[in-house]
Amino acid sequence: MRAQVSNPLTVIRNLGILAHVDAGKTTVTERMLYLAGATYKRGEVHDGTTVTDFDSQERDRGITIFAAAVSCAWDGHRINVIDTPGHVDFSDEVERSLRVLDGAIAVFDAVAGVEPQSESVWRRADRHGVPRIAFVNKLDRAGADLDAAVESIRRRLHRSPLVVQLPIGSEDAFTGVVDLLRMRALVWSGEALEECPVPEDLLEEARRRRRLLEEAVAELHPRALEEFCSQPSISDGTLAGALRDLTRSGAGLVVLCGSAYRNRGIEPLLDAVVAYLPSPLDVPAVRGTLDGDEQERAADPDAPLAALVFKVSATATGRHTYLRLYSGTLRKGDTVLDTGTGRAERVSRILRVQADRHTEVDLALAGDIVAVVGPKDARTGTTLCAPGAPLLLEPPDATEPVVSVAVEPRRSTDSDRLAAALARLAEEDPSLTVRTDAETGQTILSGLGELHLEVAVEKLRRGHGLEVGVGRPQVAHRERVVSGVSGLLYRHVKQDGGKGQFAHVLLDVEPLDGDGFEFRSTVVGGRVPREYVKAVEAGCRDALSGGPLGGHPVMGLRVTLTDGATHSKDSSELAFHTAARLGLREALRSCAMVLLEPVVEVTVTVPDDAAGGVLGDLAARHGRISGSEARAGTVVITAVVPLAEVFGYATRLRSRTQGRGTFTTRAAGYAPVNR
Repeated sequence: MRAQVSNPLTVIRNLGILAHVDAGKTTVTERMLYLAGATYKRGEVHDGTTVTDFDSQERDRGITIFAAAVSCAWDGHRINVIDTPGHVDFSDEVERSLRVLDGAIAVFDAVAGVEPQSESVWRRADRHGVPRIAFVNKLDRAGADLDAAVESIRRRLHRSPLVVQLPIGSEDAFTGVVDLLRMRALVWSGEALEECPVPEDLLEEARRRRRLLEEAVAELHPRALEEFCSQPSISDGTLAGALRDLTRSGAGLVVLCGSAYRNRGIEPLLDAVVAYLPSPLDVPAVRGTLDGDEQERAADPDAPLAALVFKVSATATGRHTYLRLYSGTLRKGDTVLDTGTGRAERVSRILRVQADRHTEVDLALAGDIVAVVGPKDARTGTTLCAPGAPLLLEPPDATEPVVSVAVEPRRSTDSDRLAAALARLAEEDPSLTVRTDAETGQTILSGLGELHLEVAVEKLRRGHGLEVGVGRPQVAHRERVVSGVSGLLYRHVKQDGGKGQFAHVLLDVEPLDGDGFEFRSTVVGGRVPREYVKAVEAGCRDALSGGPLGGHPVMGLRVTLTDGATHSKDSSELAFHTAARLGLREALRSCAMVLLEPVVEVTVTVPDDAAGGVLGDLAARHGRISGSEARAGTVVITAVVPLAEVFGYATRLRSRTQGRGTFTTRAAGYAPVNR
């Protein structure tokens, strides 16, 4: 099945591996590389020998932290794979990867089904319109149940699962699958795959499931429905074509199964990647803006270059800038334009990346994912394009940090080194931010969770050789208006020689559903000119940076400018900006306000004999229990808990359950502080 890969766009597949932590993403990736001949031995997560988890922290912790790009060849196709993290603290790595992918494999645990982070990354993929196929992994585990996992996909992801395989055996006796499209059995003995007829004891069940597959496809695909109604059954060719169409449109989800650890089910998964997931030619042309006008760039090597930077990494061999080429051809030595800054950058080397290893190539074509050496100022989200054909592509969304720690060097002489190291961390990971507290003078490092910050601090120690002290994590609070005020008049009059400042604004302030800010003007008769209205809005936005309860950002607010007054000589945009900023701050001091804190949805899996103690502990942490479900000797508890109360919870849970309990978290927005 292995073949030399050619370079046309039709034989390229850019895909990601998405899943909850510990569902087996990295093991699936390792087996794909091994079977495709890209590696000579199978890497194991528990041995620290995987290709994609190459960072020392990933190997120590046994989880994926950084998205890693690898490539392999299968059946004449080149498959570019990004193995993404599964832990919620590193969800921005997933977001940046999804922005540049054409397809994805969603991996689910056959015992747990759809887990919280699986659902979270699935929603992210929905937002980006990324076509997916599903792989139900770990069918060799005790309690594995393909049908239950498929039902959880239907119930929690609201997608129509199209199961194309039937397991042969269960748990320890799982040896292979029945391919329902070609009605054949695929059986693994060690690493050897054997194709044989469907076993007699499974033949009737296989026929029944094939019929169910045909019915499900006919409901979703017009051509398949026509054949289903006119013929005894849908032909293999029509069924395969319909599955491809449904996958690429997102109307259906092809579901395969296996055990990556035991090397069972990976070859059919690679075949499904080639058969169902799109090439760069099958996805819509990338859209960007030029001077405010929207334009498209087709996936054409002869078109002007347009590429998006989705990752920046500092390595021992230099600064690597990871690109997805959407159009054009990039050659070694080319000069490209950074559309955002207007600066020209020279590409000195182009690298085909295999995790932490790379091979130098002379050029890259539209549809490629490569790393380049040379650009010095490109950041995540930067567009690099042909100097004569500028285009600005939409950058990946960045999640706002919710947890902060104070960091300081153990030795005062390391202050400059620490500042440089922190700047490099923030450059490589935009979800990390660094600021100096105006009141205390401390350096504050903010991120998406406790583990996220632990990894960043450890990188300072290992990667930069710095001894740093770390303060207790602090969460990012917000403030919200509960009841507003109407008709607040603020007069800004300043005369201290020269031209003065004069602006009167009359503001109504009220709460707004959601987390945003809305500004309206109902001024009539030109009492406040249009250019001054814009200045009032800008001043109000500035005022939201610090609320009256503690200087925290204000969210969920509507401000209406109802009236105002101007002076023929002393009114200006600056005067109205200042009046609005100071006026809104005064209005907020008159409003009823509430302090908000970030909360997370915690999913705890514990033995049933420990459930009572865990429930009590969650209640003591001001958690609000939202669900409890019994599963084969365990209880799965879900609760919404203040993020500040989750710090150190892993140690507490281990002690209460003798190390048998596990938990995951997912951001759930903000809630009023109730303690």
